[in-house]
Amino acid sequence: MCQIFAGQAPERYSGETRSVRLGGHATSVRLETAYWKILEEVSHAQNMTLGKFLTTLHDEVLDLRGEVQNFASLLRCACLTYVEEVRGDAVRVAALKIETTTAA
Repeated sequence: MCQIFAGQAPERYSGETRSVRLGGHATSVRLETAYWKILEEVSHAQNMTLGKFLTTLHDEVLDLRGEVQNFASLLRCACLTYVEEVRGDAVRVAALKIETTTAA
């Protein structure tokens, strides 16, 4: 097995629960630490706090889909999308910042 995967520090994949406020309701979300770090990076790229980013994402999904079936899974997939399609691409990171400032 490749040491890149098997040799990860356990802290990286340990679960972490954080309290958030979504749609005016206090709730908690449990994700692996690695995902929280990516979400913090994304929120920073959006010039938002993590809480504001999560609330905005949740509200946008409600607007598009009418419900959020599994928010933790949505967040994991959002992290994958960011890593695969945005991170390292200065143009796309800049587009995230432009979208945020024009929406505000």
